[in-house]
Amino acid sequence: MDDECVHPNALRRQPAQRRSARRVERMLDACAELLDETGYEALSTTRIAERAGVAIGSVYQFFPDKRAITQELTRRNVEEFVRRVDRRFLEEDYRGWWEAVDAIIDIYVDMHRTVAGFKSLHFGDVVDLNLLDSDSDNNTVIAGRLRGLFLKEFGLADSPELDLAVLVAVEAGDAVLKLAFRRDPEGTPEMIDAAKQLIRGS
Repeated sequence: MDDECVHPNALRRQPAQRRSARRVERMLDACAELLDETGYEALSTTRIAERAGVAIGSVYQFFPDKRAITQELTRRNVEEFVRRVDRRFLEEDYRGWWEAVDAIIDIYVDMHRTVAGFKSLHFGDVVDLNLLDSDSDNNTVIAGRLRGLFLKEFGLADSPELDLAVLVAVEAGDAVLKLAFRRDPEGTPEMIDAAKQLIRGS
């Protein structure tokens, strides 16, 4: 998928050495764990530093505040989501776009259950609806990524109608999936199935 829609601008500077990159990853991991444990309001750079086992100065070397760390974590989650979708599409053949939609939802649900911080952020909307791109809300960014996939994999005609259909599908599916996990930490199966059916009809 095309990476142009996601802007990795949360870092003050990119880590130049492998050791620095690992330290940044530990900070992001710590942020994810704390988000799931205590939520965004209780999150602080001090707590992130303590959990990551780094000096607070190391945090500020790369991030100005907790929002920037959360923004970078969201970007990492989006990239992991995209990688998993790409890998699934390489490994499996689908009879049509509807089967691809089911696979994408299954990946989203699995990450919600297994990836630290994923369930707390929903691609950042808990923190900021424009966390991924200052000009577009988060779901519009995700819709753009998925639209590119459908154009590439299924030869759909590029059109304003396709843009609208994908955006409506993402918004509707996102809302139902959030409801599924609000009612059950593992996701209500009936709600997940309802999300698939809703998107198929978009």
